[in-house]
Amino acid sequence: MDNKQILKKRIQQKELQIKNLHLHQSSSDVCAQLYNTLVLEKAILKKELEEMNKNPIVETIKKAMHSKKDKLICDYFKG
Repeated sequence: MDNKQILKKRIQQKELQIKNLHLHQSSSDVCAQLYNTLVLEKAILKKELEEMNKNPIVETIKKAMHSKKDKLICDYFKG
């Protein structure tokens, strides 16, 4: 199994845990805290998966295009 498949499986496990804990979320502070932790962990895993799916060449081009400094109208009237 590659890393993407492992991450997808871990995300599915977190979703199942969240679903099971959702019923008990309001019963105690510990359950609510655990629920919030699981939601956060799932979000982190999804972000990792998203980063893996990005094409490094395309991201480099995007960064290069956004790093160009645009001139503002007020720049022409300085000085």
